Amino acid sequence: MENYLNENFGGVKPKHSSPEVLQRWRDMCTLVKNPKRRFRFTANIEKRNEAAAMRRNNQKLRVLVLVSKAAIHLLNGAESSDETLPDEFKEAGFGIGADDAGAIVEGRNPEKLKFYGGVNGIASKLKTCTTNGLVVDQQLTRRQELYGTNEFTEREQRSFFMFVWEALQDMTLMVLAACAFISLIVGIATEGWPMGAHDGLGIVASILLVVFVTATSDYRQSLQFRDLDKEKKKISIQVTRNGFRQKLSIFDLLPGDIVHLGIGDQVPADGLFLSGFAVSIDESSLTGESEPVKVNTENPYLLSGTKVQDGSCKMLVVTVGMRTQWGKLMATLTEGGNDETPLQVKLNGVATIIGKIGLLFAIVTFAVLVQKLAASKMLEGTQWIWSGDDALILLEYFAIAVTIVVVAVPEGLPLAVTLSLAFAMKKMMNDKALVRNLAACETMGSATTICSDKTGTLTTNHMTVVKSCICLNENASEIPDSTKKILIQSIFTNTGGEVVSNKEGKREILGSPTDTAILEFGLSLGGDFQTERQSVKVVRVEPFNSTKKQMGVVLELPNGGVRAHCKGASEIVLAACDKVINENGEVVALDDEIVNRLKSTIDSFAGEALRTLCLAYVDLGSGVSGETPIPCSGYTCIGIVGIKDPVRPGVKESVALCRSAGITVRMVTGDNITTAKAIARECGILTDDGIAIEGPDFREKSLEELIELIPKIQVMARSSPLDKHMLVKHLRTTFGEVVAVTGDGTNDAPALHEADIGLAMGIAGTEVAKESADVIILDDNFSTIVTVAKWGRSVYVNIQKFVQFQLTVNIVALIVNFTSACLTGSAPLTAVQLLWVNMIMDTLGALALATEPPNDELMKRSPVGRKGNFISNVMWRNIFGQAVYQFAIIWLLQLQGKSYFDLDGDNSDLILNTLIFNCFVFCQLFNEVNSREMEKENVLDGIWKNKVFVSVIGATVIFQVIIIEYLGTFANTSPLTATQWLFSIGTGFLSMPIAVLLKKIPV
Repeated sequence: MENYLNENFGGVKPKHSSPEVLQRWRDMCTLVKNPKRRFRFTANIEKRNEAAAMRRNNQKLRVLVLVSKAAIHLLNGAESSDETLPDEFKEAGFGIGADDAGAIVEGRNPEKLKFYGGVNGIASKLKTCTTNGLVVDQQLTRRQELYGTNEFTEREQRSFFMFVWEALQDMTLMVLAACAFISLIVGIATEGWPMGAHDGLGIVASILLVVFVTATSDYRQSLQFRDLDKEKKKISIQVTRNGFRQKLSIFDLLPGDIVHLGIGDQVPADGLFLSGFAVSIDESSLTGESEPVKVNTENPYLLSGTKVQDGSCKMLVVTVGMRTQWGKLMATLTEGGNDETPLQVKLNGVATIIGKIGLLFAIVTFAVLVQKLAASKMLEGTQWIWSGDDALILLEYFAIAVTIVVVAVPEGLPLAVTLSLAFAMKKMMNDKALVRNLAACETMGSATTICSDKTGTLTTNHMTVVKSCICLNENASEIPDSTKKILIQSIFTNTGGEVVSNKEGKREILGSPTDTAILEFGLSLGGDFQTERQSVKVVRVEPFNSTKKQMGVVLELPNGGVRAHCKGASEIVLAACDKVINENGEVVALDDEIVNRLKSTIDSFAGEALRTLCLAYVDLGSGVSGETPIPCSGYTCIGIVGIKDPVRPGVKESVALCRSAGITVRMVTGDNITTAKAIARECGILTDDGIAIEGPDFREKSLEELIELIPKIQVMARSSPLDKHMLVKHLRTTFGEVVAVTGDGTNDAPALHEADIGLAMGIAGTEVAKESADVIILDDNFSTIVTVAKWGRSVYVNIQKFVQFQLTVNIVALIVNFTSACLTGSAPLTAVQLLWVNMIMDTLGALALATEPPNDELMKRSPVGRKGNFISNVMWRNIFGQAVYQFAIIWLLQLQGKSYFDLDGDNSDLILNTLIFNCFVFCQLFNEVNSREMEKENVLDGIWKNKVFVSVIGATVIFQVIIIEYLGTFANTSPLTATQWLFSIGTGFLSMPIAVLLKKIPV
């Protein structure tokens, strides 16, 4: 079976599957009882094609809009704003309408922008200030009413009754409903009311019960997915409002807001460029074009949904929500749904195979039963005389055949995956992990290696400067005034951070943890951020670049000179220096002795697990403009700072837990090798037999060398995004590992995309990183990654438990009814009884077994990896062992039941069949408990902690008692004696010691 599944249903990958592959497996599922339900949680390929077409047309549409606007402008001449401005906007005091504002950005309309007075003119018409932003006043609500909110229209939440309607679409239930209707008509006509209606009403009641329980389960799942979708869309952004900078949800943005954008940010609304440096925008998400677009005062248009690839800027929000092109695209994209997961696809395959077998058994069973009836009538000589009773018997046979299909087709299998994933996603959310891609839950359970970032993942990301070597002196209090002035200028101008006043008027430092630490150091030296920034004019900014490992700024000084400052990885910046400031504040040549002394300082800081940064400057000649690149050499070294980023509590234990679970943890960082090794040892990642390597060395190795080297690599320092991507690719393809990768920057996106599971940091992570990731670690903590791995394994094992349980019921129900029909001419389990068994098996069984929480034992097993069989030999052993036992018990009852329990009289067959049904149900109940563990003998361990499991078992027992004792006429049962009840329970209980014996059989 595994080979068949891999061949026909194994093409779907955890992510990035092609539409053709997704369509192919659906075409394979020819026997589907309820397509609407089976394929509910699969990607809507038609909607995705619509979204792709919309992307392709966006660029063409924009050109058409631009041309048509220009033509209208030429024909009509310039119009005054008052003529086109709607009355409600005039009354509110605005100078531009929502449609006109939207047309400027979406149509990239320079004529219209010029007509309204440029960006500053638009700002005044939106009643905002380009420096202090919006003033939140009583007009905020009116602004929302007129311009809209920054929210996208979503599909309406389907009501509970829509799920009831979908559950009713089941073909077999429809056929059974038709049987029930005919049974009612014929029964009442022959036996009268109410006796003739019992069989038909029993089937109707069972169908309604199945439908409502199914609909309730599906409705709860849909609510869980909706809650998780809302969490995925929560994005915060830096905004200037009321004169101070603050973090706001993108949903709170309004036209007139001033937004601060940096590398990796997603543009949250349509807007216009106010000020910034070297901004290039990736518009591929909107237009499909991969070439980045430069944004500046000449091309000031920023479109919602695009991403900042380089540079930083301030943007004036002009259009929000559904008025933007991104809003319209998102509405279509969300209807496209998520990709199905490999497990869902495989279990659809299992359901299809068993469905075909079940259909064959059903047809043969019906044929045998009809043949037996015809043979008995021929013996009686009444083959040409058919009464209403005979019609009812034929109808009952047909209902039994249909119900065999109901029980045989395990429609609950693919839905159990969805239930388990939804449950795991909700619980992982509580454990600070937000799952963006459903397949990541199950894939993480197979992970064999984790390539982890250092900063913010293994460490706290709360950085402080604890050591410094300024002017070749490690005592910060002895810095000469002239050097201090240059140092403070370097700190406060060459930074991506900012020192601002918050609502309470207190000083607040904004920016990356590294920038925050350096700015704090600058303030401790007595510097003033605003004074320093205002005293110089910024000519050019080159933000931190992960390839160059440095950032730079060019300043026009008050005295007319031009100076460039550089800050970055110590070895790289030091290599660009040829001078240094000495203890006396004098600039001297950088000789070998001083270089060795500085390198020794760097090694000393790094050995203490400090991150080191070098600060340098160079005075430039005249003729420097904003387009002149920052120099690569000729710098004067100001000094070196050592930044402490403590290792997170619990990381060492988490790494040890990964090792015991067969998961290799590798650290991939941009820090120098000494710092990286010190922290890796502290975390327990670097062992005596492991290797630490630098990125430049790694990329120079030949393929043969890499094959020998990669399994031993535990630390990669000074790595570029390309090195990280290359390592991940080799681990996945050459070594067949299932790789999880953590990242937070734009530069991590290729590795996150390449990995089997991309884990982005929720606090420090950029929107580009989060967009490429499958899971967002909300607390940026390595321990949470281990929790994700544990939940991943739990999902995988829970589905295996459910498959083991369900296949046992399938096999026994099929064989019992088939053999009994062939040998005795009647089926011991009626349509109503089989419908109840189907509900125990499909909906309640999935609820009980698919929602088992993870235990610590899961992390003591080896990972499944890429090639592990889903239905293992251990499962087949348990399935066939229990099936043989259950089948033997039922056959013994059929052969010897009457004599053993002294049953005689007219209703002896009814009592015996009730006893068989009761034994069968209790066998399933105890087997459900057995299925909690596939190899461990103690299946009761932790059972009381799982309230869902206990509730399901309890509810099933209560319903079974009601069916046997009180619903006799409807369910074809008869009340049982205490002895018969004890026998039924004992028979079920006996499956538990049998399960223990089976587990002793080696496979």
